[in-house]
This record gives sequence, C-alpha cells and structure tokens, in this order.
Amino acid sequence: MPTLTQLPLQGDLVKYVLEPNFNFESVVLLIGTNYLLGAVLGLITATGKFKMAEVGAVDGSAVAVAVLAFASNATAGDTTGVIIRRGPAIVSRSALVFHPSVTAGALTTTKLNELIAVGIVPRATA
Repeated sequence: MPTLTQLPLQGDLVKYVLEPNFNFESVVLLIGTNYLLGAVLGLITATGKFKMAEVGAVDGSAVAVAVLAFASNATAGDTTGVIIRRGPAIVSRSALVFHPSVTAGALTTTKLNELIAVGIVPRATA
C-alpha cells in the first residue's frame, strides 16, 4: 500500500490572528524560490519585495519580519504571496521554515525574536 504524504495546511501554522484583514497582507515574493507555507521572510528594502530571511544578507532581508501564510511558487518569476505581516498573531514554531543559512540554535532564536518584535509569536504548543 503506498504511503500518502499531505503537505502542511494553514491550520498547522496559524494558531491565532486578531483579524485577518489586519494581520494578513498581499505582497510580492522574489523570483527564484518555491516558498513553502510557514517560510520566514525578510523585506528587501530597495524593492519592497520579500524573500527568505537569510543570515548575513545585505539587502535588508536578513531581519525576519513576516511568515508566509500560503505556499507560493516563484521559481519562474516574481509572484504574489499572502503573509502574516503583523501581530498580534500566534504561529506554530514547528511549522516555520527557515532559510538554510539559519542553522545554529542561536541563529534560530534570533529569527524567532525578530518575529516576536513585529508581534508574531511562535509557540511550541497551540
């Protein structure tokens, strides 16, 4: 019997938002990535586009400021995505997807604290 694998759903990520019209925002995601649900994003200051929050990035996107609320494929070109842009919001810590450069515990803690700074609180439990 084949094994079926279901991708995470928004309910696996979002545990609480004050008001979707306030917390969620439609934005442009930078070309080159198949963004997964829960991707931790940074803002490129020169263009206003979002991409994965990468440690050491010098374009402004090193700071985590949002979480992707729906998976979005931008491998062929810039695309529109829906993000959790501001709190109060609670998200599942285990559903967050970090850039590969976020490896050590201290770096992960830094990204989590950056999200907390904008009101997006990652929790281990619902």
